Amino acid sequence: MSVSPNPELDLTISRIIKAPRAVVWKAWTTPASFEQWWVPAPARCKVVEMDLRPGGAFATRFSEDGGDFVPHLTACFLAVDPLERIVFTNALTGGWRPAEAPFLLMTASITLREHPQGTEYLAHVMHTNPADRNKHQELGFFDGWGTVTEQLATLAERGV
Repeated sequence: MSVSPNPELDLTISRIIKAPRAVVWKAWTTPASFEQWWVPAPARCKVVEMDLRPGGAFATRFSEDGGDFVPHLTACFLAVDPLERIVFTNALTGGWRPAEAPFLLMTASITLREHPQGTEYLAHVMHTNPADRNKHQELGFFDGWGTVTEQLATLAERGV
């Protein structure tokens, strides 16, 4: 299932990553690799849970300036289609449990497609209402998600 972007509710980032799809997939699904790119440097990421199956928990923490790790994302995987797609939401936690009201409710669909230069990477982030979409954009969606997508590309293009 793929959902067409709704410009009033959704934000998207896309990029051609000059690496095989399997390498990009590995960077996304291996905690040690994921930690290298998920938050904008110089902040650091720690994967707390990454249970790659529908209903599986997905939780990360981050540290700025070498300080303590604090909660970053608590979510649930909705779909995991190897080498093709990962969908997660912060509306739920692992085991399909309702989440505490998150700061900003979202569902993200990450799609990987073959491309003559490597992998077409698309991050499609859906929001409940235009206010949440606009808040996410104002908080720096394009800078933040753009930066981490660049970091993912750099890692994948090095061969993870």
